[in-house]
Amino acid sequence: MTSITSVELNYLVFRYLQESGFTHSAFTLGYEAGINKCTIDGSLVPPGALITFVQKGLQYLEMEANLSNNDAEMDEDFSFLQPLDIITKDVNQLRQMVKEKRKNIQKDRIKDRDKDKDKEVEREHEGERGRIREKERTEKEKEREKEREKEREKEREKAESNKEREKQPEELAYRDMVLDQVDKDVARHEENGTLAGPEPMDIATTSTFASHDACEIHSSEVTILEGHTSEVCACAWSPTGSLLASGSGDSTARIWTISDGLFKSGGKNSPLNVLVLKHVKGRTNEKSKDVTTLDWNGEGTLLATGSYDGQARIWTTTGDLRATLSKHKGPIFSLKWNKKGDYLLTGSCDKTAIVWDVKAEEWKQQFEFHTGPTLDVDWRNNVSFATSSTDNMIYVCRIGETRPIKTFAGHQGEVNCVKWDPTGSLLASCSDDITAKIWCMKQDKYVHDLREHSKEIYAIRWSPTGPGTNNPNQQLVLASASFDSTVKLWDVEQGKLLYSLNGHRDPVYSVAFSPNGEYLASGSLDKSMHVWSLKEGKIVKTYTGNGGIFEVCWNKEGDKIAACFANNTLCVLDFRM
Repeated sequence: MTSITSVELNYLVFRYLQESGFTHSAFTLGYEAGINKCTIDGSLVPPGALITFVQKGLQYLEMEANLSNNDAEMDEDFSFLQPLDIITKDVNQLRQMVKEKRKNIQKDRIKDRDKDKDKEVEREHEGERGRIREKERTEKEKEREKEREKEREKEREKAESNKEREKQPEELAYRDMVLDQVDKDVARHEENGTLAGPEPMDIATTSTFASHDACEIHSSEVTILEGHTSEVCACAWSPTGSLLASGSGDSTARIWTISDGLFKSGGKNSPLNVLVLKHVKGRTNEKSKDVTTLDWNGEGTLLATGSYDGQARIWTTTGDLRATLSKHKGPIFSLKWNKKGDYLLTGSCDKTAIVWDVKAEEWKQQFEFHTGPTLDVDWRNNVSFATSSTDNMIYVCRIGETRPIKTFAGHQGEVNCVKWDPTGSLLASCSDDITAKIWCMKQDKYVHDLREHSKEIYAIRWSPTGPGTNNPNQQLVLASASFDSTVKLWDVEQGKLLYSLNGHRDPVYSVAFSPNGEYLASGSLDKSMHVWSLKEGKIVKTYTGNGGIFEVCWNKEGDKIAACFANNTLCVLDFRM
């Protein structure tokens, strides 16, 4: 008999976790079980393989329980058993259960036959009664026809008397029609909440613009970037030039040169404008080399990439590998340059965060406080930063300190993202516990607990507005993106909901503010990217691609938006209002 090995079973479970969206669990299993070292060709394993495998095992046991040596009838439905029975009982017990259920079925069939005979007799009586009723109906119909003839006579008399009224001015009728339409419009607006007071607005696609076509971005304003051979997980614009970086599951990052000339011709980017940064020699698509995260330094001269192999790499804008930073013992999920550009911070599945001295090309300090994988990191200033983890905790650390300088406990689920506001005074976090929270260094408990989402919150972003930014006269707001398909905007001073932006149909993975703080881009698994006006709380532009969107980002000028897709492409949208 053929048997399944533990390696094969581990791989099936790994694939099941990946396909079900349990990304962190898949990463952890893949790392601990050494999935990247197994010889299984993933392309030969169909989606849903584990479920299919279990179902076939259950079907086999069920068939074995139903078959006996003298069983000749195989055309009847023999699904008498529940999955739990099949898993918990042996074949003899199952056969006894099937036997008893078949006996019951035979009894039911005899009862059904007796009932059928009774019904047949009843039908004969019913037929006789039906003929009598039909006769009565015919008589009544004749009576009704006489009544209708009298009504028609009255109608003819009315028509004569109405001829005079029809000569009255048509304006009266038109006015009535207009007033009726206004009443309907007011009623509809009241239903949609657009006449309400300062309550949080529910912004749905249907109520945000008159015509979907008017907001749809034309193909001449879109450039598709092709070349990656697996899903594109991350993208980031250089802060200084026209370079766009992307990271993919194909073991490469790429640096694309995006010139304005591209949009005049539209269409697809030529290979001449891209540098391929290979994370593995020779064969690509090795899952251990997935590029999971990337970030430009402040000057736009160096690109850092984090990979599933636990290494961080630093590249020049000409595509040369400047440094390989190795110390982590698991995939890197997040990495960030500090503002000064002398340190790089990485967070890993190995539960640690490491600060790297870029000039010396070596690690400066490793922070080992979390009890689960580190999911996100973010600098507060040049020497201190926050980390979040699957252990529900947030730590604020400083270079040179051996313990956290602040501990934030309060989330009841994995903390997916942490972000400092533009001045470094408030920290925002979001979690699988369906909440976002605002923290400050002056107190241990959260300042605000934001509870309006109905599913896990995957990403948060601060607006580039308020004191200390280039837009000091605009209000500071926080955006949160959730698996409940909505984006929500929060007044962080009051801790209240400003807008709920309800234009997507599937989980929203990414949000990004325009540099002037007037617009917000959102990307979803529903394959669409929406651009929202924050003044009006409605969609002003929308683009639909051919795969789920993992990340969206604006260039420094605010006239281009990039989005990366699950179908191995990126797109760059020309944005001018």
